[in-house]
Amino acid sequence: MRNRQLSAALLLTGALALGACGDDSTVGSEGAAPEVPAPGDTRAELERIHGLGVDPGSGGLHVATHYGLFRAAEDQTELQRAGSSRQDIMGFSVVGRRRFIGSGHPDPSEREPPNLGLIESRDGGKSWKSISLLGEADFHVLESSGLRVYGFDGTQGRLMVSSDGGRSWRQRKPPAGVFGLAIDPANPGRVVVSTQRGLFTSTTAGKSWRPADARLAGLLAWPRPKQLYLIDGQGQVQLSRDGGRVWQVVGDLGGQPAAFIASGTDLYAALGDGTVKRSTGGGRLWTVRATP
Repeated sequence: MRNRQLSAALLLTGALALGACGDDSTVGSEGAAPEVPAPGDTRAELERIHGLGVDPGSGGLHVATHYGLFRAAEDQTELQRAGSSRQDIMGFSVVGRRRFIGSGHPDPSEREPPNLGLIESRDGGKSWKSISLLGEADFHVLESSGLRVYGFDGTQGRLMVSSDGGRSWRQRKPPAGVFGLAIDPANPGRVVVSTQRGLFTSTTAGKSWRPADARLAGLLAWPRPKQLYLIDGQGQVQLSRDGGRVWQVVGDLGGQPAAFIASGTDLYAALGDGTVKRSTGGGRLWTVRATP
């Protein structure tokens, strides 16, 4: 029992670290804000990854960071900037071919408004336009399935749900602060969220919640109706075949994840040094997909 309690404590400690990854209040050792990397210092710019996505048309990998969006073509491993903006893309989700949605903060040269609400790109991330909630929301977590969009607003600790692609929203009360969310591919009204109180599930698009596992938390990906994946703060990869009630360890990423997604049957995860890994075998083995 004591070993199980210790394991649970370690998992939740890792979850706390994951939850802090996108915290805009992060400061240096002497209380100063982190130094902004010089334009073109790709390795430094990729040290703060917030999201991943794969374009279903081109197969290109897209990496959303604190300093803009980066891309590696399907046949390339080197990440290069997509577009010229250095905006902080906190939340990121691929909606369709060359069509992305995001959230966060403006390019440092712009500064206003401080929160971008929901933004959209229809040209593969080269340009963006505002869709809704400009100046009102900063989605630290952003996931979509068809026209259904879920976003956890870090400014007010609220979960926002849209049924029309993000043009209008309904506010929900999450069970705790959310740093991971996965949508059931068979039912967009069913979601699992990862919080600092563990995992919770909803079958009502966030209207009500029930605990799923108080001992486990991490980043989530749900590629198939019966395959829900989680990577915890230590990089341990786990699989649930029943929507988040029973889990089994299937692999190890090799470090704390900064972002985690599924695209088709493949899994993608980013590490803190800007490396993105891919698993084509259900999380058991991982290879390098892209590097700075």
